Amino acid sequence: MLRNIVLALGGALFVTGILGLLSGHYATSAVMLVWGGVMAFGIVYERYLYKTIVEKAPDGKHWIQTPERFVDPKSGRKVVVWYNTLTGERSYVVIPED
Repeated sequence: MLRNIVLALGGALFVTGILGLLSGHYATSAVMLVWGGVMAFGIVYERYLYKTIVEKAPDGKHWIQTPERFVDPKSGRKVVVWYNTLTGERSYVVIPED
């Protein structure tokens, strides 16, 4: 939910920046345009481009499997999320098809 809020705010800032540039308020609009673009791009990048899907679950005692499961939009494969309790890192592992 927080991602959706940040994405909406980034999009709103970006659009406001464009409208401000068109109306002649260059300094403030440029700041809004840049920050809105960074926010929106960051969320889209993290959500769709950053996730690398691996075939094997990570090794180590600090990795736990979460109940989070989803279908990867790029590959169409079912994925389960593993979480490292020490670092907060997440790993996306393919669920084997039976």
